[in-house]
Order: sequence, then structure tokens, then C-alpha cells
Amino acid sequence: MIAYVTVGADDMVSAERFYSAFLLALGYSLEEYHGDLSYIPPAQPSQKPTSPDFYVKSPFDGGPTSAGNGCMVAFEASSQIQVRELHAAALAAGGADEGQPGFRASYGSHFYVGYLRDPHGNKVALFCDNPDEPGRDD
Repeated sequence: MIAYVTVGADDMVSAERFYSAFLLALGYSLEEYHGDLSYIPPAQPSQKPTSPDFYVKSPFDGGPTSAGNGCMVAFEASSQIQVRELHAAALAAGGADEGQPGFRASYGSHFYVGYLRDPHGNKVALFCDNPDEPGRDD
């Protein structure tokens, strides 16, 4: 099981604005530690979280942040409407569109996804794969 995911950021103010625009709505809580951001997934009392923690940190080596080519972090939303709402919120919070929410021919018929870049170039997906909602082929 993945314990945590980390992305780099040079500007924590813009990173917090971007990630808080959708992670808080997905139930994550925000903790700051030594100037870095820690988004902690929801968990029931006395149970481990079901999702990994998500950290936004300054590069350890002190160099500039760079986004990994081919790297992406995906967050699951509860519905297609939530994907659209959170994608719009993330754009309004300084993100860049990397693919409007919708179905993609290369994925399953109920896989609904929108893609973004955070203010530092990291790629993020917001998706829903709910078979109870209309699918691409419906």
C-alpha cells in the first residue's frame, strides 16, 4: 500500500491555494510542518486512512522544483459533478487545464476524468469511475 505521495513546490502560498481548492472538498485535512504542506486523508477513529497522505514540499536539495515527465497523481471524486466542480475550483486557484473533465476513449466507459497542472507544473488528475452514473456509451 502506498503510504504517501510527495510533489515539489517553490511557492507554498500558490501550492496551498491550488491543492486546498479540491483536497479539502475531498475530505483531506491540511497540516503545516516546517513550512511544508501535509494533506491527510479522512479516516474513521481508531482506523488507518484508506488513501495515502499527500505532501507538498520544497526540494530537499535546495534546488528549483521541476515536474516529472510522465508523473501524475490522481484523486478520486465521488461523482462526475464533483470532478467538474473541483477541476473548476483548481483552475480558479491557479492551476492550468491539461484536459477538461470528460470521458476518454482509451479508458473504461464510466471513467470520467479531468487533468490539471499545479502552479509548479505537477500533473494532477481528478476522476470518478462510478458505474451508477451515465457512462460514455450510454
